Amino acid sequence: MTQILHDVTDPLTWGPALDEAVSAVGRGALVVLPTDTVYGIGADAFAPAAVAALLAAKGRGRQMPPPVLVPDLRTLDGLATDVPDGARRLAEAFWPGGLTLICRAQPSLMWDLGETRGTVALRMPDHPAALALLRRTGPMAVSSANKTGRPAATTAAEASDQLGVAVQVYLDGGAAPGGVASTIVDATGDTLRVVRDGAATLAMLREVTDVLGREADPT
Repeated sequence: MTQILHDVTDPLTWGPALDEAVSAVGRGALVVLPTDTVYGIGADAFAPAAVAALLAAKGRGRQMPPPVLVPDLRTLDGLATDVPDGARRLAEAFWPGGLTLICRAQPSLMWDLGETRGTVALRMPDHPAALALLRRTGPMAVSSANKTGRPAATTAAEASDQLGVAVQVYLDGGAAPGGVASTIVDATGDTLRVVRDGAATLAMLREVTDVLGREADPT
């Protein structure tokens, strides 16, 4: 079945497309959305059945929980607890953008993202359509829009080819930059530690606060 791609390249005309996506998320359905890295497949982070459907669409198990995208820096404290000062400075410097922070999740949150061991990976994407959607839906569980083991989609059409009818709404924001994923920093330990290299280099991070590299180098 051919999927309809809804154009969200122009803020002046994307209203009906975003309305449809917001409605789908509210019903527990899946949507594909553009981000500043690659296209993502998203679901209401607080709807366990929707998150399970997201993992199933990708062919992924609960041992690989999706990150959560947020619309605003202020959301950090609503979803995470015991956020180190250094991590907060990184968020202030690199959000919206290519930085994901692994934090301790607020224990009171009623969600089930998978086997998270009490943590949550948070990012604020630097894409106008994604942020416009998130401001209306609230936090969304979002993973790259591809089947596990296949290349991440950099267009809505590529995402549709892989995910098909598992996704109810496809938002087409044009070609995503692709190539460079977000840098992931683990902020759950005694020190901040890069666990995946990406858009924000270690040198850039260290201009803001002390961060250990992947090999925990002492420099």
